[in-house]
Amino acid sequence: MLNVVWVGMLLIGIAVAAINGRVEVVTLAALNSAQAAVEVCIGLIGIMSMWLGLLKIAEKAGLVELLARLIRPLTNLLFPSIPPGHPAVGAIIMNISANVLGLGNAATPFGLKA
Repeated sequence: MLNVVWVGMLLIGIAVAAINGRVEVVTLAALNSAQAAVEVCIGLIGIMSMWLGLLKIAEKAGLVELLARLIRPLTNLLFPSIPPGHPAVGAIIMNISANVLGLGNAATPFGLKA
């Protein structure tokens, strides 16, 4: 449903630009937006790689399991259908921890992994 709304807004914008004779502005905006998206993605690759590497180190060191045991009552309350010891629990806990610390970009890879 939301896709229909976005496509509708896009088509209305292009139609209005065509009526006003300003289609080149739409083309320029599309190219600038694509460039900005690529720049953001390239910037996030390094950040996400670093945090995923730290997560892997924490998993190997047993830190994730320790945090999972400490925060288990909270995760059981929030996610009752996930069994204890499930691999997703560690990623969920790291996501919650990163969000609590205000590290939004760090929370993204953990949320994707969960």
